[in-house]
Order: sequence, then structure tokens, then C-alpha cells
Amino acid sequence: MSTRELPTYCRICEPLCGLIATVEDGRLIQLRADKEHPLSRGNACPKGIAFTEIQNDPDRVLYPLRRTASGEFERISWDTALDEIGERLRGLIDEHGIRSLGWYFGNPSSFSYSHTLWMLGFQMAAGLTHVYSAGSQDINNRFVASQLLYGSLTTVPVPDLDRTDFLLMLGANPLVSHGSAMSVPRVRDKLTAITRRGGRVVVVDPRNTETAKLFEHVGVRADGDAWLLAALLQVIFDEGLEDTEALRRQATGARELRDAVARFTPEATAEMTGLEPDRVRALARDLARAESATVYGRTGTCLGRHATLVAFLIDALTLVTGNLDRPGGSVFGKELVAVSKLNARLGLVGYDKNRSRVGGFPDVLGTFPAAIMAKEITTPGPGRLRALFTSAGNPVSSVPNGRELASAMEQLDLFVSIDIYVNDTNRMADYILPATTFLERDDIPLPFTALSPTPYTQYTERVVEPYGEAREEWRIVDDIATRIGVQPFATGPARPVGRLLSGLRRRVPRLPARPTPQLLVDMAVRTGPYGDLFGLRRGGLSLRMLRRHPHGVVLADSITTGVLREVVAHKGGRVHLDPDEIIGELRGLTDRPADPTYPLRVIGLRELKSHNSWMHNVEPLMRGDREHAARINPKDAAAAGILDGDRCRVTSAHGSIEVTARLTGDMTEGTVAIPHGWGHRGGWQRANAAGGANVNDLMSTDLADVERLAGMSNLNGIPIRLDPVA
Repeated sequence: MSTRELPTYCRICEPLCGLIATVEDGRLIQLRADKEHPLSRGNACPKGIAFTEIQNDPDRVLYPLRRTASGEFERISWDTALDEIGERLRGLIDEHGIRSLGWYFGNPSSFSYSHTLWMLGFQMAAGLTHVYSAGSQDINNRFVASQLLYGSLTTVPVPDLDRTDFLLMLGANPLVSHGSAMSVPRVRDKLTAITRRGGRVVVVDPRNTETAKLFEHVGVRADGDAWLLAALLQVIFDEGLEDTEALRRQATGARELRDAVARFTPEATAEMTGLEPDRVRALARDLARAESATVYGRTGTCLGRHATLVAFLIDALTLVTGNLDRPGGSVFGKELVAVSKLNARLGLVGYDKNRSRVGGFPDVLGTFPAAIMAKEITTPGPGRLRALFTSAGNPVSSVPNGRELASAMEQLDLFVSIDIYVNDTNRMADYILPATTFLERDDIPLPFTALSPTPYTQYTERVVEPYGEAREEWRIVDDIATRIGVQPFATGPARPVGRLLSGLRRRVPRLPARPTPQLLVDMAVRTGPYGDLFGLRRGGLSLRMLRRHPHGVVLADSITTGVLREVVAHKGGRVHLDPDEIIGELRGLTDRPADPTYPLRVIGLRELKSHNSWMHNVEPLMRGDREHAARINPKDAAAAGILDGDRCRVTSAHGSIEVTARLTGDMTEGTVAIPHGWGHRGGWQRANAAGGANVNDLMSTDLADVERLAGMSNLNGIPIRLDPVA
């Protein structure tokens, strides 16, 4: 018997906590927290530790599957699956063109450099236009705000938690979610350290969350963030609390922003925010007068009707108070690979380079709103979506109105999924191709070094060989590309050469005629800001160097400040506070008309033992009294005639679900919180048995309900009513 213990790291969420994998005779036996990891230092959440159950789950897909005429799946060989998929794709492309082909990739793809790299290479080389991602249910508004502010989608400031005196946090619950758009292991320790050194942490949320209970809670009305941020800016400008030197040095458009927020006094916004004007004024003054301060917002701020405006105002508030690009404020990390500069030079992906066929939405990093996928499938005309691939995604569960998407998928000529499970979406697929887990592939967290207040990186080899016949996503993408005459990364004038190379590889499968992700990422890391420049920079990074440090490498004690002119891509190197899109939205900002039929509003809710829609099949995470329940303020429940533990019906203008009612004073009056990712109908037995409902069935895919600037789904602040279920 051979037993090995191997360091690696978790790729479920952004802290990337260190793990030790115990492997016995090629099979994973246990995961535990890595005490030698320099940042997580022996800490890992229940989801990371429980990944052993996913790795060894008997419900995992380990062999290629083909849907039969009866609707069941049968096992087939890889060659059969790929050849059949290739033949059907070539026929569709010959008849309808490459614009009939689309791809949706889910959240886990962000944690696999090779998956993301090859997906991008395939998109570029094939000229795909139908590309969708989980970003339109998560973070694309943050990227668009960065484009408007800094001229670069990928320039994202992070809160300098180690040096700040005042953290204003909106729509985030990092004690449960562990943080997002920032990579911070042991985030609880980071936050409590702020208050221990005499600072403040203020949490703005309609729910008194686990994080808010530990600090100061401001119970804003659901979807009231835009009005609150505008009111804070109004007070700061009106009372002369702005940092005039920072505005002069760092920004243009301050006067236009001041004029646009002038009408948003705390009194004028009180109905929308639900907050007393004096409390808003005090918060604005405290923020402006703090020695250092940072403003941070996450998913709760990203899913309302004005998501891009909110993300923009978060950074604008930081700059106006003099806290952008300074210690203790919001700071700009250095990328491991110079993606932003490379993209600026080559124009690989951007913002509003193309518009969607349905709705005319701008693309964000080459992707369109996932909320319009169903309409792209069902709307006739040139460019209709006819063949869809999904990888590491479950859009029927995660997009608004999944019923519409599930119905539309029945009209696809071809549906192929690359995944580790038969999930709620791909149970309708023609083929399911088994992917590796993160423990079965090498990895390096390319996007996250710049988002870490303590710059850090780690390279990991696979800790187990792929189970069954699972393959890495990049290899599957490459094999599919080859069968339709596409060579990933061969764009523009190189496309004909790419087609020739693909044809040669089809005829000679073993031909070593492609670069590998390892080769490309090693070159990129070595020529990046921290790289060894192929030996010219002593102590610089390469994959060889990182292999000698399997627990990871701290690259600096903190993020360097004073770099704004380097990271802003706008001409003149200044932040733009007055883009037409933002000023126009501020001038037209109004509350949605009141409808007494739907007097309450629903918001989402993160759970410590859930992660989106794919961890409800894990026995250790589903033990005890796990249930899918709505959190309701007792006064709202009493008005609806609902008691604690009752079944209740939640109804919006777009759908209805039934869940268990849990009464709690944690909810502000008028707001109901329901976790997402439940209500399974897939090939995962325990997840199906867990019951629950898909809260996104309450949401709309009407084009008017998709946020215009970034194509964000509106999943927060939806008007609802509650009714008891007999």
C-alpha cells in the first residue's frame, strides 16, 4: 500500500486556502487544512474539507455519455463521442454558419487556468459570438464599472484590509462567502483586526448577516444601494468633506458627478434606503473623516436593477474621500500575468465590441447576458443559437426563469456538456463529457494574485490521476476544435494555417502540434511583473521555481500604492467620474412603481455549507437540519398569516415557489431572504432528495429586466408576496 501526503489548494472560492491531500494507492482518502500555507495557516472551510466526497462521489460522471431515444444515458467511448459531435457540428456549421454555435461556462472555470485559456483560444479562433458565463449573475457589472472609471475592464481595486481604519461593506457576507473580488484567507481574522486596532467595520445589508452581527449593521432596504451611495456622495460634496487634492490629482468629471448627485439628499432618498437621514449623514461624515477608509461591495450589490451604477459609485466614493490608491484605502494589485496590458495592446476582449442579436446588449469580456440565452435559441433569424456547449455550469439553476431556458433547450439541434455531474441543465444534453476535478489537474490562480491584499501565488500539480476516463476541460475543448477545423488561438491571418494544422492533427492524432497550457502559462508567468525574465531577474517566478515551494509564495507584504497613473488606461491617466452612461442613469434614477399586490422584496442568501448549485450532493454538508427556507421578519410573516416552520408560497409577477418559513429578527421589515441553488432535478441523488425550490423561478428574463450596461440578471429586490400553504 502506497500513501502520500501532497500540498495543494482549494479552488471552490477565492481565498484559495491551502490543503493537504492524503492519497492511498491513487485514491483520495482525506483533505485537511495546510498548516504550512503562509496565508490560510491551517484554516479551511467545511466545503473545502468535504471535497473528498465530491472526488469520490458515486454519482460523478466518469465516462462519456450519450442520450438515447428513450431519454436515458448510455456509456460510449471518447472517440465515438468526439467523432459524432464533430460530424454534427460540421453539418450545422455548413448549413447555418459558425454563429449558430454557442458556449456557456460556469463559475468553476474561473479557478482553472487551462479551462479559461483554451476556452478563450477557441472563442477567438472560431469567431464564436454566442458566449455566455456565470458572470452576468455575479460580477460583470464590476468589470464594466472599471472600464468606465479606469478604461480597463480588469483593473479592479481591492480593500486594503491590513491597513484600513474604516471598512464600509455593502451586500457582502464574507464570514460565510469568504470574500469575492478579493482573495483573503482567514477573512474573519482580517476583519476583527480592524476593530482591534480601533477601526470600524460597517456592514450595509437588508439582513443582519453573520458578518454584520460581528460588527455594525446598517439595514438598508433591498435594492436601495444606488440611492444610499448617491446620498453619501451628496452629503460629502454638500458639506465640503471631499478630498479636493485627490480629485484634482486623480480624476476628471468631479463637478459633473457633484451635480448629478445633488438631488439625492438623505431626506429625498429615505424612502428608497429605509434609513433615517441623520444616520446617513453621520455615516458619510465618519467615512470622509476617517484616517483611512475603503468601500467594498459584492454579490448583493451586483444583482439589483442598477448594478453597474452601484459598482461605479463604490469606487467614486472611495476616490472622493481621498482613499483610492493609498494605504488603508482601495488599492490596485499587480497581476501575476500582465493580462490588462496585453489585452490593451492586442484588443483580445473588451467591452461593447459586439452587441447581442437579441436585445442589443454590449458584450463584457466577450460574453453576453446569460438571461437572454433562451431567447437566442427560440428567436428565428440569422445567427440563431442552435448548438450549445456548457462547461462547469448549470444555467437552468442559475439564470432567471430557468423554466424558459429548459424549454428552449429542447429546440437545440445539439447540446453538449462538459461536467463532473449530471445536473439540472445537462440532464437534457445529447452528450455529457466527463471533466476532471480540481484535484486531477495542475493549476495556478492567475486572476487572483492582483486581488490579494497580501500578494501571493501557488502552483500545484495534480494530486491524483483522473478517475475513470475523465479528461481536463482544455483537452476536450481542443479535441472538439480539431474536429471542426479550428486551431485555438489561430486568429485573423493565422486562421487558414490553423485550419490546415487542425486537419493534419485529425489525420495524425498523435502529432505534437499544439502548445500545452503549462508551456504557455510558464512563459506568461516568467515574462510577467513577478517573473524571472528567463533568468534575468534573480528570485523571479517560473513554474520550476514554484514547484520548489509547494505551499505557495508570498510575493510582497502588501500592495504597492501610488500606481494609479500606471493602471488607468484613459488618456491622461486620470479616473473618469462623469461617463455619460453613469451621469444619465443618475439623472433618471427612480424607484420602481409600488404594487400593493407584491408588497415585499426578495433577496438572495449565501449559506456556509452550500456553493451555488453544485454542493448539495455532499453528505457531510447535508447532515443535520439542512432545509431550504425563507428568512422572514416576524411582522411580515404575521401580516401574511404565516408561523415559523409553516410552508409558504412566494409569488412574484413572474413565478411562484413553495418553501419553509423561518421567522427571524435578522431581516429588515419588507425583505425576505431565500438561498439560491436549491430545487434539484439532475443525476445527483442526495441533491434531488434535499428538496427545496429554485428561487430564480421568481425572476424575469424580460429584456427590460436585464440591466443594460453589463447585462446583469436582476435577482435581488424583486417584488413578491407571501401566502400560507394549507
